[in-house]
Amino acid sequence: MSGEVRPGDFIRLDETAAALGVSVTPVREALLTLRGEGLVDLVPRRGYLVSPMSRQDIEDIFWLQAELTKRIADRAVDLFDAAGFDAHERLIDEFEAASANNDTDSVVQSQYAIHRSINRASRSDKLSRFLSNAARYMPYRLYAQDPAWREHALVNNRRMLEALRAGDQQTAHAVVDEEFTAGARLLIKHLEKAGVWDEVSEDGSRPVTVAAAEA
Repeated sequence: MSGEVRPGDFIRLDETAAALGVSVTPVREALLTLRGEGLVDLVPRRGYLVSPMSRQDIEDIFWLQAELTKRIADRAVDLFDAAGFDAHERLIDEFEAASANNDTDSVVQSQYAIHRSINRASRSDKLSRFLSNAARYMPYRLYAQDPAWREHALVNNRRMLEALRAGDQQTAHAVVDEEFTAGARLLIKHLEKAGVWDEVSEDGSRPVTVAAAEA
């Protein structure tokens, strides 16, 4: 999702293992997991290939996340208690401090914790698991490095908290839609700038040359 590897690129086990400083075994296991998540394909006798990813795919994935998040927020509205709201507000304060310090890792961790707080309050384990799988497509580190995104996320985090406290589902839904629509737009813009869809077919795949297949 960062654009460092492109649709149609082959991933070599040895090179990837060396780059990560690990053996081939965990790389192979990771690629099997990514295959199950639809991020890579296994080409017989050639290896793993980065799966096609079109602009529409990204819009669909973020739409799905928004719908699941709204359903979870609806349930959390009725189940949050005073202690839960206080704990959630502290997480937002931690996000604000991390953003002010330009601490990318802490921003990512704080934003994850904020979403997890709402998920746990909803007591919707299955929905939360589906959402967690879909959220793998969100490059939070890319977002966290963007000061404008951090500023906007902080505003929306506080808006969501107030909406949950007031039982205002309409505002909660608006916040969710705004967050994921903006997230999809920013990611598409980033991948376009990275040239991910240069010379690709309509489905988002990149033509694979013989040289690439042999690499």
